[in-house]
Amino acid sequence: MNLAATLRRRAAETPAHPAILFEGATIPYGDLDARASRLAHALRAHGVGPADRVALYLPNVPDFAVAYYATQLLGAITVSINAIFKAAEVEYLLNDSGAAVVLTLAELAGFVPRERCPAVRHVVVCDGAPGASPPGTEPLADWLAAVPAQAGPFEPVERRSDDPASLLYSSGTTGFPKGVTLTQHNIATNVATAAAASGYRADDRLALFLPLFHVYGQNYILNGAVHAGATVALFRRFVPDVVLEAIERDRITMFFGVPTIFIGLLGMDLSKRDLSSIRYEMSAASTMPEEVSRRWTERFGRRIFEGYGLTECSPFAAYNDAVEHRFGSVGRAVADFEIAIHDEQGHERPRGDWGEIVIRGPGVMAGYWNRPTETAEALRDGWLHSGDIGRMDDDGYVFIVDRVKDMINVSGFKVWPAEVEQYLYRMPGVHECAVYGVPDPVKDEQVAVALVATPGSGLTGQQVIDWCREHLAAYKVPVRVDVVAELPKSATGKLLKRVLREQAAAANPHSKD
Repeated sequence: MNLAATLRRRAAETPAHPAILFEGATIPYGDLDARASRLAHALRAHGVGPADRVALYLPNVPDFAVAYYATQLLGAITVSINAIFKAAEVEYLLNDSGAAVVLTLAELAGFVPRERCPAVRHVVVCDGAPGASPPGTEPLADWLAAVPAQAGPFEPVERRSDDPASLLYSSGTTGFPKGVTLTQHNIATNVATAAAASGYRADDRLALFLPLFHVYGQNYILNGAVHAGATVALFRRFVPDVVLEAIERDRITMFFGVPTIFIGLLGMDLSKRDLSSIRYEMSAASTMPEEVSRRWTERFGRRIFEGYGLTECSPFAAYNDAVEHRFGSVGRAVADFEIAIHDEQGHERPRGDWGEIVIRGPGVMAGYWNRPTETAEALRDGWLHSGDIGRMDDDGYVFIVDRVKDMINVSGFKVWPAEVEQYLYRMPGVHECAVYGVPDPVKDEQVAVALVATPGSGLTGQQVIDWCREHLAAYKVPVRVDVVAELPKSATGKLLKRVLREQAAAANPHSKD
């Protein structure tokens, strides 16, 4: 099998159908396949073969899709690198993966420390002019020019179902990032399940502004669209006015985001926008606050479909819902997956009780790249241990309580930040919020809040504390509330609570003395 065979099939069936829309340009399926095929020839001419690693240090540009499918055609392994990473971070990922080739842009090439990455043989600049590129790099235009005109389509290299196809690195919030090894079978089955669950059609146009280096954008949206023969409307990033104008102009039908994007849109006046082409919205990558989901449905008359999974699941494991939507839930296990709630001893918890969410199914990773100890810790007794705390109702719907690492211990009482956040979103004047723990010399930890207030509300930290005292148990009431202009977020829009904890510790370094 070969993941690129799907693109080849779409190119043969509908060569003129748009595969990618990007900044006024249209790339049909036939053209996308031809570009990927030509690059695959060039890579092979430079010594890249099956199981070699090819690093994609690229933002959301069409070259990412071309490079991804070219690498897959070869039977090589894509290594996705966050386009905002700098030299030290890039060096770590290149050395950890052993990448032989880096495909990047001229503006990023300076962050590739070639001299400290012995496995790297070529740094190729995709946007360089023929014969010109930054020192130590090679222009892709020269590589492609050397491919003989008679080379023809590159035949996909046959791979086993359990052969690695992609390395996507974990966020590394508790240490160095780990390379999540996804196989041909992992990705192919998960993409098919995602496309079926979301109901992709060939005439759909999918908004893709989430980063392509991330599993949500790469597999669920890009690979899912190609699987269905649909069109990707590609954006470099989420800029509201740019995306909204494109929805009107290009008649985009499917919108994929994360909770912070939906929260931001709820705070905008969209009354003058023609968004009538949108038939479907989905949120994933972090937990959607129930109050936000309800407000969206009340305002637009459509529910936000929610998915749940991890990079380690390729990523799709649960969906809310093809049959019955339940606010506050991430849904039930998708086809061929199982989800259970386990206690610390690995025993299944009764329905309604909370514990760790564990998962098994065809999308679960082969393991972490060259990390047998961490792999054995994550994959135990046939289950992937998610690190998420949740509960399951009698019908199998999963409700996320929080991440294990985000739990706040107040004098032995467990406080789950997501629960406090759910209540805060009901408070007038709260636009966006994040609850986290700060050290306390007596109680071990206390609750803290950072929030963005609704413009014009005049909301103060003391008002928030007073409101919480009326609605929450005393140990859940924050001792610190910071009203800020914006909250720290990752490239995918996830709230970075570790940054808030670090900022609080820096402001009060002797808090545990």
